[in-house]
Formats: sequence, structure tokens, C-alpha cells
Amino acid sequence: MTQARVKARPVRREPVFGERFAVFAECLLTGVWIAVACLGVVTYPAAFAAGARHLRRRTTGRDGGLRDFAADFRAAVRGGWAVGLAGWAAAAAVSVDVLVSRAGLPGGPFAGAVGVFALIGLAVALLRAAAGWTPGSRWRALLADAGRRTLRDPAGSFLIVCGLAVVALSAWFLPLLAVPALGTVAAAAVAVEVRYRRR
Repeated sequence: MTQARVKARPVRREPVFGERFAVFAECLLTGVWIAVACLGVVTYPAAFAAGARHLRRRTTGRDGGLRDFAADFRAAVRGGWAVGLAGWAAAAAVSVDVLVSRAGLPGGPFAGAVGVFALIGLAVALLRAAAGWTPGSRWRALLADAGRRTLRDPAGSFLIVCGLAVVALSAWFLPLLAVPALGTVAAAAVAVEVRYRRR
């Protein structure tokens, strides 16, 4: 009795590595765009919002390039500049708080630590708000929702803090590395928001 031989068909594998590397390269390019858009000092919320929207488009298979990024940036900066100004005011207040804590006043170190943790929390909420921005969104509502998600999803918030730490370490090691790393922070915020919605 003869057994029919079944020819094994070659398994076709998708170029997963190529796709993932393309997304990583897109993150680095987006980081450069974000860095250039942040040169306006108070434009960093709009820059991250435009970068996050660009990465959302790319990861969902939609086309988009520098023109779309620029259009999103112009739309986001209309209300985002005030958020950027408030962020710098908060950073200045925390720096004064830290200076006071080093002066040796009673309770100074505790107040300084609280100020630093509050500033980190504000940065995470801002990135989460930017990750959810769409044209026509109001920044106040975005920040309020993002603040709640920052507290309700500590694991996701911690991932964003790790992304910020990567940028800080890159800037300490070689300042130019921090420029493309900004795109990875935007990507981390987008991924955290997608993860939160799926839960």
C-alpha cells in the first residue's frame, strides 16, 4: 500500500521585521519634526499632538507626511500655545520650589519632592492629552480626561515616564540623540492610550 506524499507548501511569512523597523524609523523622523515644531518655546503641546496624530495615521495604514503634520500642528497650536505657556509656568514654580527646598527650610525637601512628582504627573497628562488630540478638540477637556487616565492607569503612566527618562538620558549622553527620541515618547503615549481604550 503506497502512501501519497503530501508536498509541503512553503509558508509565506510577512515581513514583520521590516514593518516594525519602518514604524521605528517613522518614530525617529517624527521626533525630528516634533523638535523643530518645539522651537516656538510654547508650541510643544501642539508639536506632540501633531506627532502623535501622524503616528496614529501611519500605524493604522493611512498615508500622511510632513504636510499633514504641519496642518495638524497649525490646528493644534491655536489653543495649545496657552497650554505650553502654563506648562512653563508650572516648571518655573517647581524650580523655585526646589531652590527653596535646598535652602534648608523646615519641610523643604518634602515640598521639593512633591513639586517634582507633580511636574512629572503634569507632563504625563499632557502627553496623554496630546496622544488623543484631533482637530477641533478643546485642550481643556483633553487635559481633564488625560489627568483622570493618568491616575486610573498607573502602569501606562509609568511607561510614559520611562519614555521621558529615555529622552533625558539620551540628552545627557549625546544631546542630538534626544531629538529623534522625542518621537518614541509620542509613540509611547499613543500606544498607552490605545491600550487603555482596549481595556
